[in-house]
Amino acid sequence: MTHLLHLDASARPGLAGKDEHGSHSRNLSQRFVSRWLARRPQDGVTYRDIGQNPPSFVSHDWIASAFTPEERQQPWMRDALAESDRLVDELLAADVLVIGTPLYNFGMPAALKAWIDQVVRLNRTVGLDESNPLDPYVPMLADRERHAIILTARGGIGFGPGGAMAHMNHLEPNLVTALNFIGITRIHQIAIEGQETGGEVLANSVAEALRQVDALVAQLQSTIAAPCPRVSQRQAEAS
Repeated sequence: MTHLLHLDASARPGLAGKDEHGSHSRNLSQRFVSRWLARRPQDGVTYRDIGQNPPSFVSHDWIASAFTPEERQQPWMRDALAESDRLVDELLAADVLVIGTPLYNFGMPAALKAWIDQVVRLNRTVGLDESNPLDPYVPMLADRERHAIILTARGGIGFGPGGAMAHMNHLEPNLVTALNFIGITRIHQIAIEGQETGGEVLANSVAEALRQVDALVAQLQSTIAAPCPRVSQRQAEAS
């Protein structure tokens, strides 16, 4: 069974087009997941609304605990890492990571940065090869194929690759760097632009983004093998 981890990072709780001041990034991420499940209802989803329930910021206790070998950790250290462990476990279990996020002041929302800081973690998602000092980091999530879907909403125009404002966009490049670092390299990006302009500009951007979401779902589901029926031990012995 393919498993999705769905994150929403917008501070807006509602959906654009349905709620006043609703979120366009949430609308995209919900569209992706609902279209996915419509075609593959047997697949699983873990949902985290980090926009409304942000992860904790990294603290002194977190750092001291994360860089202490597990066999030497004291009980308070394990407590300090409990939230991080839950978030990492969710990520490790996922085949497809779906991130719905706005572009805030040229970068990612603080809640999404807090999630990144909780899951990019030594000996959980990235290893260290001390025999290779020039490139010591080992991406631990490269153990199997995983995909990341970055669904973005931007107020301005031209923040995409090749756009006039692309050099000021530190959201997707930052996310891609962090995900690549831990081993997630199959990354797909779709964005809505023009929220500040509104009108036909925004409407056309939304329509195109929704079309791209639908096409991406179909594309990925054609390449990610459908789960095989489970065979019980009794059936295996009888065959």
